Amino acid sequence: MNVDRFSLPLSRPLATAGGTIDERSGFVVRYDHRGATGVGEATPLPGWTESIADCEAALDRASEAASAGGHTDVLLALDAGEVPAARHGFATALLDADARADGVPLYRWFDTERRCERVPVNATVGDSSPEETADAVERAVEAGFECCKIKVGSRSVADDVARLRAVRDRVDDGVTIRADANGAWSREAAERAFAAFADLGVAYVEQPLPAADLTGHAALRGGPVGVALDESLVDRRVDAVLKTDAADVLILKPMALGGPGNAHTLAMRARERGVEPVVTTTVDAVVARLAALHVAAAIPNVAPCGLATGDRLAADLAADPARVVDGEMTVPQDAGLGVDPAEVRTDA
Repeated sequence: MNVDRFSLPLSRPLATAGGTIDERSGFVVRYDHRGATGVGEATPLPGWTESIADCEAALDRASEAASAGGHTDVLLALDAGEVPAARHGFATALLDADARADGVPLYRWFDTERRCERVPVNATVGDSSPEETADAVERAVEAGFECCKIKVGSRSVADDVARLRAVRDRVDDGVTIRADANGAWSREAAERAFAAFADLGVAYVEQPLPAADLTGHAALRGGPVGVALDESLVDRRVDAVLKTDAADVLILKPMALGGPGNAHTLAMRARERGVEPVVTTTVDAVVARLAALHVAAAIPNVAPCGLATGDRLAADLAADPARVVDGEMTVPQDAGLGVDPAEVRTDA
């Protein structure tokens, strides 16, 4: 097992629960298994995973476990609840090697019967005036996106309703509109927003209430506007979310869930309960983006996912083989992730 640190500048600052950041730092993990070398990525994100220091310490322990034993010992040393990013890095490298050894793209390692060449993705539009928001959505639609997620919650409900009304006046009902409140609303504010958004054809609101309020989220369900949970899954409370019927949609981030295998398992479990999975990144480098893409590709009829985030980086670990064309991301059909481990560089 080999671990190399990297740091990549962002093309623009990123606001997170832990503050604003201007670079993404993490670790590339390489692991030899079944005669193949796999590559993974561990890129912690404040507010979602462990710190960079804790991630590094966990990978050091994992390297020792790899030297003393096998991959089972390494996985036991990496607790997905404590160090999800570190576990993601090793788990991705292990799965990449497995898929390479089997000669199949990773999504077919999850489901040997699957054939998937493209995954639909959404465009993300930030907080701005009604006209600027509508302009941004119109540009995304002209670029081929049929689904747009719009950030809400930092303004009044009335202001956000005006913004989404401006969007709907600009694009027809064939364009799916999602909203992301990042847990900003009270129950009363969320009820007002949902009532207004219903007339605008908003598909769902992501994290309308604070993460811990599963009861409040469950109460919002049942109308034309769905409830999607994202931050509520930070502490891996997926079972609690499903048990309380708190969501119509789960936003699954493999980096925050301990790896692509965990994310795929949770996606299938959600589907069994009638809850739709949407796979997103944590603004990762190309290795982790590809891992998330393969998870999405292994889900039949997956809804548009939040995977088109490569443009948030000013540099990357390798060339990205997954192009976004007309609102869809191309799924590599080469064995494994679709990127050669030898071409992944940490000195970008």
